[in-house]
Amino acid sequence: MNRIRALLFIIYFVILTLMMGLGAMPIRALRRHEAALRYAQLWSSLTLWGLKFFCGVSVRVTGTENLPEGACLIASQHQAYFDGFIWMILARRPAYVIKQELTKIPFIGPMLLLSGMVPVERAAGAKALRALMKATQAHFDEGRQIVIFPEGTRTPPGERAPLQPGIVALAKQAAAPVIPVATNSGLHWPRRGWMMRPGAIVVAIGAPLPANAGRLSLIDSIYKSWDTLCVENGLPRPVDNSVDSGR
Repeated sequence: MNRIRALLFIIYFVILTLMMGLGAMPIRALRRHEAALRYAQLWSSLTLWGLKFFCGVSVRVTGTENLPEGACLIASQHQAYFDGFIWMILARRPAYVIKQELTKIPFIGPMLLLSGMVPVERAAGAKALRALMKATQAHFDEGRQIVIFPEGTRTPPGERAPLQPGIVALAKQAAAPVIPVATNSGLHWPRRGWMMRPGAIVVAIGAPLPANAGRLSLIDSIYKSWDTLCVENGLPRPVDNSVDSGR
């Protein structure tokens, strides 16, 4: 049954994306940045509606009082493609830090750029980090919420991955609060494939961390906040409580 439900969701998602991709042509032609963002938020809302309707995967959010309306840096765990949709719903004016390759996807790529997402060519090293900081600063100045997945890749629930150095550079540059977020999305939307598992995806938003903390202090604080959020919300977390901060 789960396979059938997952297949129906895939069909729905593909049709939805194609239709909305075509419908976005006027927005792209007129270069309407704010309209592109709102359109992307609508696409994300409809995607998550389909996820619940076809696959029985709902969403439970805790700690919304910790999410400011103004500029902030959202440091979220990353386990599934779901994580790329949910912040379009939860944040008022989100701007994701994304892989450069995503901008090359037909229909989706141009809208990602027009709506203000920030692509990063990870192989470019220091050059990529400088470009990232320049692009995100403009969004911070506009009061947008920057969404970054500091693990750098989808990580299975309950596993620990080293945090990428970009999170520290962005935090220092922004002088805005860092919002740690834990989730169990990988339990219901697998890291690979589309075999959805019914249940509730939990998105746990933690208390803001100071942006002016030192490198090791900030990384340790993110890990500890994630661990606390996992314990409080019954989410998978590493059995070993030690923090590997890349030292």
